Amino acid sequence: MQRNLAITLAAAVFIGAWPMAASAQQLASNLAPVIVGPPASVSANVTPATPTVLVAQVPGAPAAAPPCTDNPPDPYKNYSCLDAYLGDDFWSRLINYYKLEWGQAGPPTDPSSPTVRRDGWPTTPQTSPPMPFTEWPYGGANPIGVTVPGAVDSPLMVALGNTNFGQWMNSNGIQLYGWIDPGFNVSSNTVRPGGNAPIAYSYTPNTVQLDQFVVYFERQADEVQQDHFDWGFRLSGIYGENYRYTTAYGIASYQLLKNNSVNGYDFPMVYADLYFPNWAPQGTTVRIGRYISVPDIEAQLAPNNYMYSHSMTYAFDNYTNEGIMSVWGITKNFLLTVGVAVGTEAPPWHMYQTEVNPDPGNPLYPGKTFYKDPGSMPSPTLCGRYTSDTGYDDINLCADAINSGDWGYNNLQWYGGTYYHKFNEQWHISYEIYTESENHVPNALSPTVQGIVAAGGTPFSPQFTPFNAPGLAVCHNANQLTCEARNVSSVLYLNYSPDPLDNFSLRPEFFDDMEGQRTGVKAKYYGIGFGWQHWLSPQVEFRPEVLYYYSADRPAFNGDSNAGIAPTKNYTVLGQMDMIWHF
Repeated sequence: MQRNLAITLAAAVFIGAWPMAASAQQLASNLAPVIVGPPASVSANVTPATPTVLVAQVPGAPAAAPPCTDNPPDPYKNYSCLDAYLGDDFWSRLINYYKLEWGQAGPPTDPSSPTVRRDGWPTTPQTSPPMPFTEWPYGGANPIGVTVPGAVDSPLMVALGNTNFGQWMNSNGIQLYGWIDPGFNVSSNTVRPGGNAPIAYSYTPNTVQLDQFVVYFERQADEVQQDHFDWGFRLSGIYGENYRYTTAYGIASYQLLKNNSVNGYDFPMVYADLYFPNWAPQGTTVRIGRYISVPDIEAQLAPNNYMYSHSMTYAFDNYTNEGIMSVWGITKNFLLTVGVAVGTEAPPWHMYQTEVNPDPGNPLYPGKTFYKDPGSMPSPTLCGRYTSDTGYDDINLCADAINSGDWGYNNLQWYGGTYYHKFNEQWHISYEIYTESENHVPNALSPTVQGIVAAGGTPFSPQFTPFNAPGLAVCHNANQLTCEARNVSSVLYLNYSPDPLDNFSLRPEFFDDMEGQRTGVKAKYYGIGFGWQHWLSPQVEFRPEVLYYYSADRPAFNGDSNAGIAPTKNYTVLGQMDMIWHF
């Protein structure tokens, strides 16, 4: 499996790079680029506050670097000593760059590098380390006004800097980077696998696991400038236990839905970005492909989260969409997000695709065929985001992937929003609340429905989806064939950062699964978590934490739905930790 993933990622990189080669060569022939230092971003897939980037050298006016006279050289004191410190060959540069940043809160910066933030733009609220982002996240696009090519602090890119391939990528703002994220948990549950569910991302108790190995190949569009069109792209690959949560029905989903594989691969982000500086007063960015859904605090990718665990609020949320998403800069403070997706976790090739009905004439799906995924259909998204000039306050309200809401693989009708408030340089909060629903969900209490499901009379019967199928609803009475399934969820992060390499997070949350369709148990869940994010450098992070969850109505933990093992516990106590190592 790992070998197949490596081959797949290599192919993706080659395919992504091929159509850009001609334009890249043309750009390289017109400019004399010079690398002015590794960027000051330290989170693997967020735009930094003040990154150092590639700058086109003005012909006839080369910048004169101060002489490097230090012995040993110290690039943090004299940036011109960077190459002298790193060395020439790939492995020396890679190892020495890790050594250089060890114990630091960021990379060395070139004092001659240009400002990469639009004048008058709201102030960047955070730094990374110790936070998982610098700009408050809003999903579906890179932040307008602060995004530039080549802005990720990557040891791999530094090591490649002396090679022809690395120089070509640097000259065109293209980067190759990623991370590896192993972890473990100690739990009060004992059923293996699956006993920690509905807690996600550590669903099997008392185990060590590879959460994710991730590779990005990307170019970020220059969305600081406002005088010319620019473009970007991202090809991503993930391997590990976390593929279980990124999977979209029809994209390598056989691993989860047919085989219930512990580890697997996925491609959670495959998209192109187009930036039009004049379509709106502050510019417009258009994203086409598969992208992270809006507007969550958390995300699937480890570096984008405060804590190792994900809240239940996020675990049963929209994960990815496939479609077109645009962000319109109406003012420097107000952004409008407009898009259309193919449902949630639903690729376009499933739209209106049908399957033969093994149980024709049943009252749920009476025809000879039914849609493979009834949730795969055009689904508009609309969001509005306001950020204060100081960056201390940010609110984002959204309706994500809205359609008829028919029971589908994950056809969630999502209405909600996020709010961020920064008290001072040490304290801030992040808050999210939403409600989501699906319509015409088959009733788990109905004997008629149970017979239809067993006979293959629904799109997600065991004949089609033997593992991890979308849940049924516990409706108000057994006489109903279907009902609306709804849940309401809320989560708060209270964060305290005593120094540039440490952050502490307290996470209370509430999740009401009103019909039990999301978690498999009709219950109200209460949770509290405390985590410490400790960075050894901008490239290495440890995240120990302790969690407590309680289901108020009935047992919800220490079971396994795929094996037919009913939950036996109303609570879970969980201690766990992971390590993120960037490259």
